[in-house]
Amino acid sequence: MANSPDRVRVRLSEISPRAYEHPADRGALVALRSLTGFDTLVKSLFGRINERTLRLMFLSSAVRVSPTQFPELHDYLRDAAYVLDLDEVPELYVKMDPQPNAMAIGRKKPFIVMTTGLFDLFDAEEKRFVIGHEVGHVLSGHSLYRTLLLLLVWLSTKIMWIPLGAIAIQAILSGLREWQRKSELSSDRAGLLTCQNPDAAKRALMKLAGGSNLSQMNPDAFMEQAREYEGGGDAVDSVLKLMTTLPASHPFAVVRVAELHRWVEKGDYQRIIDGDYPRRSSDRDTKVTEEAGHAARSYREEWNRTSDPLVTTLRGVADGAGRAGGRLFDSVADRWRNGGGQNGSTQGGGESN
Repeated sequence: MANSPDRVRVRLSEISPRAYEHPADRGALVALRSLTGFDTLVKSLFGRINERTLRLMFLSSAVRVSPTQFPELHDYLRDAAYVLDLDEVPELYVKMDPQPNAMAIGRKKPFIVMTTGLFDLFDAEEKRFVIGHEVGHVLSGHSLYRTLLLLLVWLSTKIMWIPLGAIAIQAILSGLREWQRKSELSSDRAGLLTCQNPDAAKRALMKLAGGSNLSQMNPDAFMEQAREYEGGGDAVDSVLKLMTTLPASHPFAVVRVAELHRWVEKGDYQRIIDGDYPRRSSDRDTKVTEEAGHAARSYREEWNRTSDPLVTTLRGVADGAGRAGGRLFDSVADRWRNGGGQNGSTQGGGESN
């Protein structure tokens, strides 16, 4: 498939990260940012490790991308910052490591790290996708929370000998990992908005699963594989999928491809490219309750979409409990209206309807 690294891309001026963030990711971020004292907690945790130390570590052991070092990556990075309208282009480091990986870390001045394994695996358009993915993390503020997660993982190794402490920290880590998995889905969308090449984005995710020998792989077959994973198997398979997902920092490649494909098919990607997206100036008007509702609907849609037998059973139990709860509420409300709540009605100054 031909690459087109020099073609003109649409600039998404003043785009809010809400435009591409997965509802579950966005709901968690809005809730976190609204918590009283959360900034103090962040500063306290970051006091345990100096952000400058992180940067110096990569400055001393990796190659900083510039016009004279990995110049093509430098162009892709500047282009990604231009398309997503970042005020400042983050630093990018290439680190010697055969494991394909990339990350955005830091609090005040986030930077990006890409391994040589990832650099060698991807072609030009796929590199645009992954750099856009990481720039999306920066724009969403994910780098802050990812760094917090890294710090908590480090802290958990120090208190494993304390039973209750270990249990508490693992519970927090499980919640943060669920958020992180959803944040990766958000940044896959940001990567696509940056490279503006759906085929390249899907190829990149397929390569993360099967390696660089693209001539031996078929994107349509990979999508079929994703559908089989999401819906096939019995209850034992469901439990095994749950057990393998919980400790993972990223969703599995087939899940990421399927999610990105659905986002494109729904028309959300094209609407943004056409200029129909929220601007940053409206970010201050976002409400925790609205974003929590979007997140709940997202999980409900995910449950309704799957044919996984365990999820189907749990969905049935949840629906049954909801109906039972509704009947109980209606019964109590009827009794209240029929005399049980007369004192309350008098205090309310009127008759119940």
